[in-house]
Amino acid sequence: MGPGGEAFRDGALAPGDADAPLIPDWARRWQATLFDHGWMIPGYPPELGGRHATPAQTLVYQEELARRGVLRSVHFPGYAIVAPSLLEFGDEAQRAMAPAAIRGDVVWCIGMSEPDAGSDLAALRTRAVLDGDTFVVNGQKVWTSYAMVAERCFCYVRTDPGAQRHRGISVLIIDMDSAGIEVRPLRQLSGAAEFAEVFFTDVAVPAANLVGQLDEGWRVTMGSLAHERGGLWVQSVANVEAAVAELVTMARRRDLVDDAGVRRRLGELYGQAASLRALGYKGFAGFAQGSSAPEHSYLKLATSELGQAVYELGMELLGPDGVVVDPEAGEEGGRWARGFVTSLASTIAGGTSEVQRNIIAERVLGLPRG
Repeated sequence: MGPGGEAFRDGALAPGDADAPLIPDWARRWQATLFDHGWMIPGYPPELGGRHATPAQTLVYQEELARRGVLRSVHFPGYAIVAPSLLEFGDEAQRAMAPAAIRGDVVWCIGMSEPDAGSDLAALRTRAVLDGDTFVVNGQKVWTSYAMVAERCFCYVRTDPGAQRHRGISVLIIDMDSAGIEVRPLRQLSGAAEFAEVFFTDVAVPAANLVGQLDEGWRVTMGSLAHERGGLWVQSVANVEAAVAELVTMARRRDLVDDAGVRRRLGELYGQAASLRALGYKGFAGFAQGSSAPEHSYLKLATSELGQAVYELGMELLGPDGVVVDPEAGEEGGRWARGFVTSLASTIAGGTSEVQRNIIAERVLGLPRG
């Protein structure tokens, strides 16, 4: 990587600071540099931050970044969800917004989750009423990443309350400085505030900001999540594999690998991680040919739950030392304790495991509801 790359990696992987900016200046510069040299999304053309790479070349690139622990961006909504959705469903003016979203020049947040509609997007209640050439939006979003610094919101709203759950949903581009928007940061136990509540009170949005067709936002949703998971699975699997490798190293350091039970459990975790990578390759092969990749929906569920299992075993093997987070007294500075707590959130963020199972059962396996 060279000295510059090593310095970037060290900065990207340093422990978090509650008062640090959500999107540091170095991260903005790095993302812009990748875009300008065709490495942000290699499969795209140069004007979209790519170099016309083949799907296989793109996968190799993503795997290498994941292996080295190098991030392309610290705010994924713009390049991973918004830009692909605008390119697929947007009109000419909206597609013109994609380069800035990919380069990181414009920060986006995603208005999906609501107090009564977390992972179940079809239950959303935020209303948008068309009045002439303007939508009037009222409602609330929650757990909205980057809302405190975002310039635009890719917002899912209900435009036909009388339609069935998955119908009557539309997507609007909302400027975050619009009158009637209030953003309230949600501070976590760590002291950081990475999420926020967003309140919309009679927010006027031009009808031209509708993405796709009216009442057909569910199609945009499925496309958005497919784009997100079509690439993020590589990082998720790499994270799990790295955690398993570190768990084996820790077990050896503590002379636990001679225990047959420990070896069996380590072997099971290793095998599961390897099988998830193979499944990811299978889904990627279909996705690269333009077909759907239901494997990637499962990978979100499986990697988050396997990550929990890895850190749970780590805490078990550490025994009483596992709860010590003092850098001078704890094992690896409390790395396993923090990882265990963080892993619990992974089965909630981006879609809870329970909802993921329902989606897979109904929309992939075709099983009946109830």
